[in-house]
Amino acid sequence: MSTLTSSHLPVTKEVRDLLTELLDRPVQLSPSTPLAPTPKTPCTVGVYVDDLLQVTALIATDLPLSAYAGAAIGLVPVGGAELAIEEGVLNDTLRENLYEVLNIAASLFNADGATHVRLYDVHHVGNPLPPDVMARALTLGRREDMTVEVGGYGTGRLSIVLVA
Repeated sequence: MSTLTSSHLPVTKEVRDLLTELLDRPVQLSPSTPLAPTPKTPCTVGVYVDDLLQVTALIATDLPLSAYAGAAIGLVPVGGAELAIEEGVLNDTLRENLYEVLNIAASLFNADGATHVRLYDVHHVGNPLPPDVMARALTLGRREDMTVEVGGYGTGRLSIVLVA
């Protein structure tokens, strides 16, 4: 009999602390409506799996937060993030930087007694989401939806969705 529980759903404080430390700037979070990826609301979606490669969680960030987080971690000036938002797509630098943010964010799920998860894939803004990822991103239930203000950059939205 296993003593592991399902995936850990991080609370707002855990997310804020991780982003504040990772981006090395003040980060404010507040509750938000669920973030649903649509053509009018493009999102980057990180897919997290357990040791058996079963999808356990997703983190979705809207275009503004994708750009601001990718810029902040790499010390890219705010103008670079604003240009990406205006163009509706992240350049290679912002994509790589956001990948690192999402990779490190796997630690949010790895609490004592919870299933170990890791980042498996990232579907960036501008690329179509596979239907199974889209369906999971729209799942209601065990999720946290928040507005994230990255100090010196701007505000976007983030959703954490547990699917297992």
